[in-house]
Amino acid sequence: MTKIADYQGSSAVANVKKALEEAKKNEHYNAILSFCEARALERAAEIDRSNVTGRLAGVPFVAKDNFLTYGTKTTAASHILENFEAPLQATAIERLEAEGAICIGKANLDAFAHGGSTENSAFGPTLNAVDETRVAGGSSGGSAVVTALDIVPFAIGTDTGGSIRQPASFNGVYGVKPTYGTVSRYGVVAMASSTDTIGCFTTNAADAELVMDIMAGRDPHDMTTLPDFFGPEAVKRQQKIGIIREFMTDDVDGEVKERVSEYVSRMKAAGHNVEEVSLPILKYALAIYYIVVPAEISSNLARYDGVRYGRRAQSATLTELYGKSRSEGFVRENKRRIMIGSYVLSSGYFDAYYLQAQKARTLLIQAFNELFDTYDVLVGPVSPTPAFKLGENSSDPVKMYLADVMTVPASLSGMPAISVPAGKTATGLPVGVQLIGQRRSDAALLALAKDLEADA
Repeated sequence: MTKIADYQGSSAVANVKKALEEAKKNEHYNAILSFCEARALERAAEIDRSNVTGRLAGVPFVAKDNFLTYGTKTTAASHILENFEAPLQATAIERLEAEGAICIGKANLDAFAHGGSTENSAFGPTLNAVDETRVAGGSSGGSAVVTALDIVPFAIGTDTGGSIRQPASFNGVYGVKPTYGTVSRYGVVAMASSTDTIGCFTTNAADAELVMDIMAGRDPHDMTTLPDFFGPEAVKRQQKIGIIREFMTDDVDGEVKERVSEYVSRMKAAGHNVEEVSLPILKYALAIYYIVVPAEISSNLARYDGVRYGRRAQSATLTELYGKSRSEGFVRENKRRIMIGSYVLSSGYFDAYYLQAQKARTLLIQAFNELFDTYDVLVGPVSPTPAFKLGENSSDPVKMYLADVMTVPASLSGMPAISVPAGKTATGLPVGVQLIGQRRSDAALLALAKDLEADA
């Protein structure tokens, strides 16, 4: 697989043309919804003329289609935003472009990032990069696939409950979910405001470190961003690492457990102290997530009413306008989450569901913090299984939600977590290992992943 370094020092125009050619050659994967071809070539020519020396000068990338960008539409893979042209660019895009990176297109996703397979896109599913009969994972499936196919050396996405880590695992690439607030959410279509994070997909840990270093930092447009704490660092030796017992049960695919165990053996061989740990409260994490997150989704999607922007249905009354615009614009999964969220926030149920879920969320954070008083890193699978077949879970939303069981705890807690390729199954399907750290330990996690990668 290619690295960012393979593009540096080359003609930006040549890099962009090559990426566009590869993308169009692989259009049947449905990983890219639209191209920024004219703007990308124009920027590339300017970079070549001006001899730009940014850390990503002339390097092409793809952005998930919920990032506001110039040069093409921002749809969030939804009919309700099908023709929306953004009046500004996301802060993350601006920072990457300031270092010379060039966005060539927008990646497919589950509509409004609601899903774990990229089958909920209004424009059709994305195919897995390794096995076209299987899902790409989600919601950032398109971004994972363009990276795994070597169309671009990196892509960016959002992770709310596993939307970067799970597709990274399914496609055999690195996926970074940073500490909540590391990267500005300004200019990114909101899903759940208290767990949304901005991260990246790469083919190696060093590239992930570089991309995150560029995107991270305080943004006056986003009051939830943290002061710039991220900076590449050397790996800490003899770390204390905990294998999460609840993530290694008999419910987990046998080959997934084998790949995790092999990765843990590499940790031990590198001199780290590894032992089993337990987090009993993890059994409640999925229930907490699917109360808190739909509540925030319900609130965030209220703005799509057919009046201000987005799809506007032909209607005789204002009430009909609201109803028809939303009914025609949202896919089934959007509507399901709006209904759940509206229910748990409604009078008579707020205290029984939403308030209790937030209290339980606090207990989950406390449980993580107690473990991190002793351990540097926690480890386990990213997903209970490798990529599943297209359509396999589509008719069973509960089964689809259960696929998030290992990724939502870090999201609810605001902890950094990365998906690291850990090998393949006997049939060639990629398996990822998840590394979870204490808040603001993002660089340390990537340093560990980079060190173990070098030892592989």
